Amino acid sequence: MLLAATIGLAATSLQADVIAPGDVVMTEYGEVTESLTGVPGDPARGQAIMVDRGQGNCLACHQVTALDHEPWHGEVGPSLDGVATRWDEAALRGLLVNADTVFPDSIMPAFYKVSGFVRPGDGFTTRPAPADLQPMLAAQDIEDVVAFLMTLTDY
Repeated sequence: MLLAATIGLAATSLQADVIAPGDVVMTEYGEVTESLTGVPGDPARGQAIMVDRGQGNCLACHQVTALDHEPWHGEVGPSLDGVATRWDEAALRGLLVNADTVFPDSIMPAFYKVSGFVRPGDGFTTRPAPADLQPMLAAQDIEDVVAFLMTLTDY
């Protein structure tokens, strides 16, 4: 019983450190300098999120040589080869949170944004998305993807 209570308190304190989508602070250049969770990202988990068609689905738009074993690399967005030599961690986090801040005409989804846009379905269906939309990726998912992207130093 004591162990369960201790685990519960630890989980609560970890969740208390998560920055909510509406509280993310971006620099004038679109960087998010503070970790969204305070927990280091897991590159292996980040890689899995990138190739998961139900989560990040980054390969739908980007080519990544390190992931050549995965099918269907896109050509809409730039290649992510060497991305860690072009962008630092804060810039990559900012691009994942809301790429429109850096590239206003980008079609890249804002993976950690829940307001400030027309909700999916509002103008096109009688069953619009719920008002309390959740971000496309959780805060730790963002940190994990950033950790994987920081491994991509080769062109």
